[in-house]
Amino acid sequence: MCPTNKPRSASSNLPYSISILVFLLLTLLFVISLVDVTLGPDRSWISFQSSWARRVDLSQSLSGDEIGELERPSSLIGIAEAPLASSLLNNTLEEQQSPKSPAVATGGVIKMYTKLERLEAALAKARSSIREASQNNNMTSIHQDPDYVPQGPIYRNANAFHRSYLEMEKLFKIYVYEEGELPMFHTGPCTSIYSSEGRFIMEMERGNFYRTKDPDEAMVYFLPFSVVTMVQYLYVPGAHEYHAIGRTVADYVDVVSQRHRFWNRSLGADHFMLSCHDWGPHTTSYVPNLFNNSIRVLCNANTTEGFNPSKDVSLPEINLKTGEITGLIGGPSPSKRPILAFFAGRLHGHIRYLLLEQWKEKDQDVQVYDNLPNGVSYESMLKKSRFCLCPSGYEVASPRLVEAIYSECVPVLISDGYVPPLSDVLNWKAFSVTVAVKDIPNLKTILMGISQRQYLRLYRRVKQVQRHFVINGTPKRFDIFHMIIHSIWLRRLNVLIQD
Repeated sequence: MCPTNKPRSASSNLPYSISILVFLLLTLLFVISLVDVTLGPDRSWISFQSSWARRVDLSQSLSGDEIGELERPSSLIGIAEAPLASSLLNNTLEEQQSPKSPAVATGGVIKMYTKLERLEAALAKARSSIREASQNNNMTSIHQDPDYVPQGPIYRNANAFHRSYLEMEKLFKIYVYEEGELPMFHTGPCTSIYSSEGRFIMEMERGNFYRTKDPDEAMVYFLPFSVVTMVQYLYVPGAHEYHAIGRTVADYVDVVSQRHRFWNRSLGADHFMLSCHDWGPHTTSYVPNLFNNSIRVLCNANTTEGFNPSKDVSLPEINLKTGEITGLIGGPSPSKRPILAFFAGRLHGHIRYLLLEQWKEKDQDVQVYDNLPNGVSYESMLKKSRFCLCPSGYEVASPRLVEAIYSECVPVLISDGYVPPLSDVLNWKAFSVTVAVKDIPNLKTILMGISQRQYLRLYRRVKQVQRHFVINGTPKRFDIFHMIIHSIWLRRLNVLIQD
């Protein structure tokens, strides 16, 4: 029989309605799935926490110079807390934990890390690598290097230092704020005892090493003001205050904090300034967070004036009288050094007063002068001496430290509260002598008590450590420019910044 065209009852329409509903639901699910796959995990608003859920591999978005598989630190190291300085390379790094993947599915949502979190994860990976390297107490680094392999007792831990240096070269990026106008910003003196300040600023401005133009990929931020130049332009000679300099520094920090988010994000903990002027430390006190949190790279590394070795960097004072950087290194062999100890310098602070009072022109073995005799060259006296005395002046820094190393004369440190440059890496006891201020009258006895064999060891180590204090027209690996950067890198490892 042929079907009739009678109207269907309500009960007969129910299966048909269910079929239509199921079809529509399946169609909707198909469209949603298609959109999810098309947009990918970076844009999709859904994910499923199941055995087949997609995992986001952040390592694919990192550059070739960054670490492929990252750790994410699980705890915050307090700003300016940092047990670094000498302890970093002696197995006292903060322990860091990390999940199995830089992105995990939690509560049905895939966690995507920010650029900052990825930077911190890379630093955590570097910390772990350095900590592992520090377990090797061998005096020679086991890492391959075409230029130089650190070795010997001049290092606190040669293997850890080398690993840290290689990690720095691979990862470290510095952003230089562009605010500020010449001459007080973006330049500095490249002659005189303040040359360390000017040459570093000059190299950062050139931008050939470590500098990035993208502030979001930087690990530290440089405040490029020159205290030396500010003194030249803002200080009134004879005045007993220098508030104008401190206020200028405060105004500069205020400007960058308003234009950029990075200062307020860390309270200055991932920022650094650099100064070789005696007033450098005091000018930072006009910005409490700069003084207390930031990395201050200072020639005047005086712990009695607030220098904190765990976050601040001791900058070597290098006196380039004409700006010339060639012909500074070298000296005769020990057999051609007839003078036991030498110093020449003005009466400049209580330590020099004691030294001159005790030894000035009183002994042919310990030759101490405030003014050299006519016709006598200061440089020639350095090279005729076995030990070169490096007493503090009114401030702790002195170019004599580097002058002694350049002349292959064993430095004798006489100071209170001074942190020698690069002492986070270098073992100064291995290539220098420290004499307490109270022992100045016993200076000759102390130095005569060093055997010929001990002296020759000190002499050879001074020659070895020279490479870390050398200034090059174009910086070379392991020279003073890179070593200052490395000291900054170590202190950045000590903090973890969060948005």
